Amino acid sequence: MIETVGERRRIWLLTGATSGYALHLTDTDELLHLHWGPRVTAADAEALAARPLPPYRPFESRLDGHEEYPVEGGPRFVRPALAVRHGQARGTQWRFEGAGADGDELALRFGDGPLALTLHYRMRDDSDVVERWVTAAHRGGGPEPEALELLRADAATWSLPLRDAWRLSQLRGRWSAEFQPARSALAYGETVIGSRRGHTSHQHLPWVALDAEGATEEYGELYTCALAWSGSWRIAVQRLPDGLVQITGGAGHDDAGLVRLAPGDSYTSPVFAALWSAGGFGGASRAWHAWQLAHVIPDARRTRPVLYNSWEATGFHTSRERQSALARRAAALGAELFVVDDGWFRGRAGDRSGLGDWEPDPDRFPGGLRPLADEVHGLGMGFGIWVEPEMVNPDSDLHRAHPDWAQHRPGRRGTEFRNQLVLNLARPDVREHLWERLHGLLSSTPVDFVKWDFNRCFTDAGWPGESYPERLWVEHVRALYDLLDRLRAAHPGVAFESCSGGGGRVDLGILSRTDQVWTSDNTDPLDRLAIQHGFSQLHPARVMAAWVTDSPNVQLNGRASSLRFRFVSAMAGVLGLGGDLTRWSVRELDEARRWVELYKSIRPVVQLGELHRLRAPGGDGLSAVQYALGDDVVVLVWLPAQRHGEPPPPVRLRGLDPQARYVCRDTGELYRGSVLIHHGLPTGLTGDLDAAVIRLCRGC
Repeated sequence: MIETVGERRRIWLLTGATSGYALHLTDTDELLHLHWGPRVTAADAEALAARPLPPYRPFESRLDGHEEYPVEGGPRFVRPALAVRHGQARGTQWRFEGAGADGDELALRFGDGPLALTLHYRMRDDSDVVERWVTAAHRGGGPEPEALELLRADAATWSLPLRDAWRLSQLRGRWSAEFQPARSALAYGETVIGSRRGHTSHQHLPWVALDAEGATEEYGELYTCALAWSGSWRIAVQRLPDGLVQITGGAGHDDAGLVRLAPGDSYTSPVFAALWSAGGFGGASRAWHAWQLAHVIPDARRTRPVLYNSWEATGFHTSRERQSALARRAAALGAELFVVDDGWFRGRAGDRSGLGDWEPDPDRFPGGLRPLADEVHGLGMGFGIWVEPEMVNPDSDLHRAHPDWAQHRPGRRGTEFRNQLVLNLARPDVREHLWERLHGLLSSTPVDFVKWDFNRCFTDAGWPGESYPERLWVEHVRALYDLLDRLRAAHPGVAFESCSGGGGRVDLGILSRTDQVWTSDNTDPLDRLAIQHGFSQLHPARVMAAWVTDSPNVQLNGRASSLRFRFVSAMAGVLGLGGDLTRWSVRELDEARRWVELYKSIRPVVQLGELHRLRAPGGDGLSAVQYALGDDVVVLVWLPAQRHGEPPPPVRLRGLDPQARYVCRDTGELYRGSVLIHHGLPTGLTGDLDAAVIRLCRGC
């Protein structure tokens, strides 16, 4: 809900499910932040607006820490959200030009000569997430209007209330160890995280959280922000000299240049969303999950199928015969989607060749992929393929025909990672070529699922001949979004998974266009517990793909683990299978079939239910998560190692009705809700790498 408050109607109050957000425009067109936190009334907002700014102090700005969207220029010393160059002039001196509300969206319009700037806000009635973004436009003016250069145009600046001290949480990592929570006291000055890699990155998720009073998993006030952008990005958390804190974020990793606007051009930033929660890290997570399921993820209320992926079984040595053998075994286990990974296309005997030539290898797949797809469909499964459209091998027909299509800098030696280069999707001819190839592939073959990979970072982001090559960084991502949007519109029955060597491209922007993400290339079930714990801080289980693979884990660490532990680990998200099923014993196959059947029975609860992280993974102690949907409760528990004389403790459940009775669906045992909350649920786990799935039902 949006209210325009006060006699002069220059106060705006946005109200969501449990929280509110307010801002105020002064008589001199200074846009000030008033409130972000629990719900307040219009009278409260007016009282806050009546408070004066701090008095003048030498060497300080009265505006710093109070402005809603600080710009470059004037009496300001904080990091600006907006930096503009117009000819020889820099800085912004805007004037207010109007406001408008349309449903749950508020737009505030400002102007500075040829620059038109609109600040957008959206807060939905069913959520506490505030969505913010900006639009900058060149509206011309003058006999020979010059171009406007946006050096920086962040989506939003978030202002926090004054507290004695703050703690900063972020999700850091690396390839195969993504989404590791890290918490530290927020120092004075700036803490900057981001990506200079051209994609979201394995190193940081574009998410931060701040708490001032020791928030826990279920208690305490928390402010969290997340950026919806799949390219290079930056989030800066500033603790100012007077203790105020502001968080600024948007596309681009520095201020070297974002886009150049000719008269009539405009730039719209990605969304920088944020929410306030009084329910600690768990309450914030559940609010983020609910918002994404309702407003971000396509067709989110439809649960994702159990898939089988052939990569760890075959690598590049794929063929129709090997895929058929795997498909038959996967179908017998209950898999619902069969995905052919890398190696199906012409010239692809390894990672040195073939990328860019998206045609089935005639020796490995006589007649193309359709015969295999028909066979897979006949087994009752959907059919999927792996692609990496944004990349090209130098040893490919595409690169030989169009070497200039790869990102490169003239006069400089290029870099190859994984023996491949990055195509310049900002070029219209490259973008159109990929559309024709991918659209043709999906039109000629009955494909139900596309695993879209991205296996290297930008290193030579040049664009010879382009007058403003800096725009490549933004335009590549825009082109990616355009391709996915066009393909989804033309092939509405095809689902897409985002992958970037695992979790290198996971963000709200890509999730608005894909159905799930490949969380990490690390499929070790113990390592995955920490990865999945961090992932769940922002994103729901409905999009978190997780595989059961072979033991020992030959891809990474060689750790041996039971099929039970591997399955229960992967059942915390969208279950997948990735081992070489032709080498599994009859006993293993039979056990796996039962686990798949069990997962299908709990799938709606896991993928769509409310998540409670009961015990965080770490060391050799017990860890557990709980999902609840309606009357159903599912608890997954893992015991990495058993200590002598230290039986694992009962797991205390959360979010239950203390007056209700809960029945275990597997044993028939009856529990009181209050007992489960205060005394816990016995798990029965023993030994090393043990795990269990416990299904409860209220009133059954």
